[in-house]
Amino acid sequence: MSDFKELKQVAYESNMRLPELNLVLFTFGNASAADRDRSVFAIKPSGVPYEELRADDMVIVDFDGKVVEGGMRPSSDTETHAVLYRQWDGIGGIAHTHSTYGTAWAQTQRDIPILGTTHADHLTEDIPCAPPMSDEMIEGDYERQTGHQIIDAFDSRQLSYEEVEMILVANHAPFTWGKTAEKAVYNSAVLEEVAKMAYITLQIHPDAPRLKEPLINKHWERKHGDSAYYGQEK
Repeated sequence: MSDFKELKQVAYESNMRLPELNLVLFTFGNASAADRDRSVFAIKPSGVPYEELRADDMVIVDFDGKVVEGGMRPSSDTETHAVLYRQWDGIGGIAHTHSTYGTAWAQTQRDIPILGTTHADHLTEDIPCAPPMSDEMIEGDYERQTGHQIIDAFDSRQLSYEEVEMILVANHAPFTWGKTAEKAVYNSAVLEEVAKMAYITLQIHPDAPRLKEPLINKHWERKHGDSAYYGQEK
């Protein structure tokens, strides 16, 4: 019996949420779940249709991208996940989709502007778009370089990965993360909905203004601040 049965189950359930939420088509995406104590993560095997996927199929990989356990090849994006886990020790799950609106924004090489309170409920910044990858990076270890592309974008903008748990990779697609794999998938759904709302807003009014700072702060603080009052007391 596998020593990673529980971790594989978490990763499996997170992957299965992606098609349930209409965030992936065919095999266009993946999710992973990390075990920080053992420095490994479980990720979807490459190219396996979701309807055929089983928890036992999840591949266990270490933070250097080496397979620890599994009978199939891990996702082609495994190296990207490995880089993020290695560099950002506060994340426990990562999701990658090619969701329609998020990917469309990535293909424009533009940030998703914060236009409304739905966006501000989840973060106080525009959703960043990492710049296009250089030819040298593309010709190198592409998937590993994608991880560095994401990290470099955060470093150059002085963004916190714990406050902004999502990014677009230019001409590619969204990546999201969180303290758990479940939160990473949740963030993928949020990104897609916000991307859709922003697109429609700018179709109606191309010069729609950015949400003003007091309203951004109000919506963020009421859900996440020290005096948050959204939801029920725990």
